[in-house]
Amino acid sequence: MSIKILITDCDHDSIEVERAVAAEAGVELELAQCHTEGEVIAAAADADGIVVQYAPITAKVLDALPKLKSIGRYGVGVDTLDIQAATDRGVIISNVPDYGTEDVSDHAIALALTLARGTARMDREIRAGQFSLESIKPLHRFNTRVFGVLGLGLIGSATARKAKGLGYEVIGFDPTREIGSVTEEGVTVVSQADLQARADVISLHMPLNKHTHHLVNDEFLANVKTGAVLINTCRGGVVDTDAVVRALESGKLYGAGLDVFEQEPMPADHAILGQPNAVLTPHAAWYSEESYTELKSRTIGNVIDFCQGKTPRNIYNPAALEHARQPAN
Repeated sequence: MSIKILITDCDHDSIEVERAVAAEAGVELELAQCHTEGEVIAAAADADGIVVQYAPITAKVLDALPKLKSIGRYGVGVDTLDIQAATDRGVIISNVPDYGTEDVSDHAIALALTLARGTARMDREIRAGQFSLESIKPLHRFNTRVFGVLGLGLIGSATARKAKGLGYEVIGFDPTREIGSVTEEGVTVVSQADLQARADVISLHMPLNKHTHHLVNDEFLANVKTGAVLINTCRGGVVDTDAVVRALESGKLYGAGLDVFEQEPMPADHAILGQPNAVLTPHAAWYSEESYTELKSRTIGNVIDFCQGKTPRNIYNPAALEHARQPAN
C-alpha cells in the first residue's frame, strides 16, 4: 500500500532533505502552504502523515482526516497542535526535542554576552560617530554575576553549563526539580522568586502553555533584580513584550535579548524596536547548517517510520498508541 506524506506548510528555502528521505523510504511527498483549518483539510484529505510548521491542527481538522495516522512538528514546541484531540483519536505526534539544543543555548549565551559587554550598542554608536563607552556603563566581570535559568530541560541545562564555563554563578528553577538540589551541570535549584531576586541574567527555557503564557509580565518584572538582563529564546508568548518595554524604560531591566515574539515578524512600529538596550534576532536561535539538516530529516523520518509500522524516535503523545490508527504495512 502506498503512503502519502504532506508537508502542510514550510518557510524553509528548500525541502530537498525531506524529498531525499521520502524517496529512500519509497513514500510520496507533497508540499502545501496551509494557514487555516480548511486549507489543511483540503490539502491533506488523502495523507497518511503530515509534517507541520505553523498550520493549525485542531479537533476539527483531525475529524476531517480519518486516514491521518501521524503528525510531525518541525522543532520542539507543539503549541499549534491539539494534543488531546490527537491522542483521543489515535494520531501519533512526534517532534524533535533535541535537534537544536546546542544551537539555541549558544544563541542564548550570545544574546546575554552581547548585553553583558554592550557590544551591539557600541557598534551602533561608533558607526554613528560616537567613540565612547559611556552609554554601556556599568559593565561587570562575568565571575561577579549570577546567571539564572528558568526551565532546566535540555536547552536550559546546556545554557547553564555554558554560562558556568564563562565564570557565572548559575542558579536555576524548574517545577520538576527539588529546590536545594544540584543538577549534573552543578546548578543549584532555587525557587522562582529567589531566582528573580538574585539573577543578573534571566534566561527563559520553557514551553508555551496556559501556565507560562505571559509568565514574564509587569508583576514578574517588578520582582526581578534592578538592572537585570532578560533573555528569551523559547516562545514569544511567554513574554509580555509591552511589559519588557516598560521595564527597560524605567531602568528596572538593563537589557533584553529577544529571539522570539508573539507576532512574527515584529510590527514595524512596536516600541521594543526603539529600545537601545534591546538586542533582537528573527527567531534564529535554532539555526545552524547542522541543526537545519537534522531537523528536517528527523521530522519527516518520524512520520514515515510510524506510517510504515515502525516506532518513531520521538513520540510526544505515547498514550495515543493505545488506540492508534493502523499504519500501513
